[in-house]
Amino acid sequence: MASIRDVAKLAQVAPSTVSLVINNKGYVSENARKKVLDAIEKLNYVPNELARNLFRNSTNIIGIIVPDVAHPFFGAFISALEIALYKYNYKIMVCSTVERKNAEHEIVDMLQRQMIDGIIMGCHSLEVELYDNVNKPIVAFDRIINNRIPLIHSDHKQGGKLAAQTLIKAGCRHPLQITGIKNASMSAYSHHVAFKEELAKNGIDVINYEMKWNQFSMKYFKQVAVDVFEKYPEIDGIYGSDMVVCACLGEAHKRKLNIPENIKFIAYDGTFITESGFYNITSIVQQIDLLAAETAKMIVSLIKGKKVVKDKILPVVLRKGDTC
Repeated sequence: MASIRDVAKLAQVAPSTVSLVINNKGYVSENARKKVLDAIEKLNYVPNELARNLFRNSTNIIGIIVPDVAHPFFGAFISALEIALYKYNYKIMVCSTVERKNAEHEIVDMLQRQMIDGIIMGCHSLEVELYDNVNKPIVAFDRIINNRIPLIHSDHKQGGKLAAQTLIKAGCRHPLQITGIKNASMSAYSHHVAFKEELAKNGIDVINYEMKWNQFSMKYFKQVAVDVFEKYPEIDGIYGSDMVVCACLGEAHKRKLNIPENIKFIAYDGTFITESGFYNITSIVQQIDLLAAETAKMIVSLIKGKKVVKDKILPVVLRKGDTC
């Protein structure tokens, strides 16, 4: 395998000149540049990426922290984010925090030790103080960390309002919404608040069913679905995230309820699973490709020392289906 010294010898230049050409830094005459590039081609030289990163004080790697990569929303978001960051010549390192106690600490430590260039933080950790003394590029996705770290998220308030208006228009009078544990640092929870407020304006009370913290398995969601129908047989509408709504839809089918005549469903997120079953579920869609593109743009801007908006809000879309 050819080395940088082999390239320098063939091109009849100093190794430092080869380094400048490879890293596209500093002045190199056109003649010397051509000789270096010709030598690289002849020797089939592949630069040492680690050495280049040390020279540039950069890794071109961004850490992404999410609760669970198997979750439809986070899986789709990571996929779109990888594509978006690749356009800026960045690769990703994904950290899933579910059932991994110290995973978040480890990736923050990597940022502090300059093993990665930045972090996109989208997990549901309660340890926001972990970021208090971190003065490195971080973007919070759907998570309020502190007033220094910029936040990007969908317009959850508009999403909750849209869902409520759609159920009201469909004649729903006894709705139930399934939520996670209320947490002030979770910007996404605001769609549940807006949903309840919009129904209240129209004289409709909503039943709140609160799930356990950080549960993402379909097994758990199916347990929730059974519990919901056992405790609240009078409901005529269900609103919640994609997976739990899918579980409730399945349970309603088992109970031979007619959809949407007897009971209506609206899912929040609008990932592929809402269009993968017998019913196309009416959904409030978070525009994942747009979220990923704007998140990538934001973290790269921070890495380059540019200013970004502190609270970036992106629109949601109502997608009509068969369930409401």
